[in-house]
Amino acid sequence: MRTWGPLTAVCLGTFMLLLDVTIAIVALPDMARALGASLSDLQWVMDGYALALAALLLGMGAAADVLGRRRVHVVGVVLFAGASLLCGLATGPQMLVAARGLQGVGAAAMFATTLPLLGSVYQGRQRSTALGVWGAVSGAAAAIGPLAGGLLTDGPGWRWIFFVNLPVSVAAVWLTLRVVPESRGTRGRRVDWAGTATFAAFAGAVTYGAVRAGSHGWTEGGTLVWFAAAVVALAGFLVVEQRGADPLLDLRLFTKPAFSGVMAGALAFNGAAFGVLAYTSIWLQTMLGMSAVRGGVQFLWMSLASFVVAAAGGRLLHGVSARFTVGGGLLLIGAGQFCMAGLDANSGANALIPGLVLVGAGTGLASPGIAGAALAAVGPERAGMAGGAVNTFRQLGYAIGIALCGTVLTSRMQDTLPHDAAHALAGGGAEALGGTFSEQTLRAAFTAGLDRAALVAGAVAVVAGVLVLALVRTPRPARAPVTDPAAATLTQERAAQHG
Repeated sequence: MRTWGPLTAVCLGTFMLLLDVTIAIVALPDMARALGASLSDLQWVMDGYALALAALLLGMGAAADVLGRRRVHVVGVVLFAGASLLCGLATGPQMLVAARGLQGVGAAAMFATTLPLLGSVYQGRQRSTALGVWGAVSGAAAAIGPLAGGLLTDGPGWRWIFFVNLPVSVAAVWLTLRVVPESRGTRGRRVDWAGTATFAAFAGAVTYGAVRAGSHGWTEGGTLVWFAAAVVALAGFLVVEQRGADPLLDLRLFTKPAFSGVMAGALAFNGAAFGVLAYTSIWLQTMLGMSAVRGGVQFLWMSLASFVVAAAGGRLLHGVSARFTVGGGLLLIGAGQFCMAGLDANSGANALIPGLVLVGAGTGLASPGIAGAALAAVGPERAGMAGGAVNTFRQLGYAIGIALCGTVLTSRMQDTLPHDAAHALAGGGAEALGGTFSEQTLRAAFTAGLDRAALVAGAVAVVAGVLVLALVRTPRPARAPVTDPAAATLTQERAAQHG
């Protein structure tokens, strides 16, 4: 217990928080029916969690270095559990969205402290083993999320995708307090609260603007106000980080083309690969009549391809520059999205398989190398900051991707359906429209919207892949596996973790 107990405790928390990124995807239609949720509500069910996680990840890492990593981690688990209970008890979409945001705050505290806690406990070969297990658990959580969500939704009901977190949280808190020692970062550090606040304001404003554009239009006054607020918040963040003594993110890192290229790839990666999945799930269930389980099983094509490529790539692509694995993976994701952009009113679920396999292969190729590429682009003293930035950019990209794909989807559907009908259909409310429009018309409108969203996601992935290939020109990586550079730098106690 003393040897591998800390790893078990940390992996329990990691599994929960990453599972909740994707587990709600297949439950969205049931949530909409039970709570009377609109499309924008469903977008925020996904985005509220991802956005809070992205916006606070850097700040939580810095706070944990000062306040104590185990303490912040435990508080995060308790907050996550309480928010999960509120999600399961939600009586309306507003309560569910608020609880999901609170879940994201707890998840940020957990995620920001996982690697530093492992780095403070394990050394040498044990550390490599621990990081390998942690990476496998992280990948498994994301992969089985849709299937687990489908099983719970069709079984005891969608609320149980949140209730199952409660016993796991209790076990994680008990084990963490019992076997994980407290650790802190460099003495004398200060938490960059101004940087945390301005970055959170930027992330929230740009995401809200993208969601609002779906219902009000890109040029509507309120939408433009939110985008303007995002620009102001970003400018404030840049000023604060440039002048701060302990910044969350050293802006000088972006003067290195390799680092900028990796961050562009990280921002595009999650959004391009997963931003369309929520709407694909709604299409499978509302238009094709699939159950939540069958809809979740459909995404296993992507999960299996990702697992196989990641496992094979670790052996066969050892020593290959991240420029090619990350860049090539993004290009594969783009190709997969383009393959899924050929749906029509008569398409069935099997039409998605080639695209899902390609997206999965690209994910398995790119995901393991993104963090290693970021670490290779900076000095050892900035490794923690680089790792935190990669995770932040990935989650922010996912939040923006969901918002952008939803807006593109409904904008295209409005070429065929009235505004309100398009939003009702995209939100899973096909039954209410059945007597007004023919099934063929509804299916044609939905697939046209999905096609346009997939094209946008594919274009984003291709552009990011080209940028990575052009900018990430680093020497060959170290001979150790991808996790080892992170392991080697974790002895710094991640003093620069997010700042």
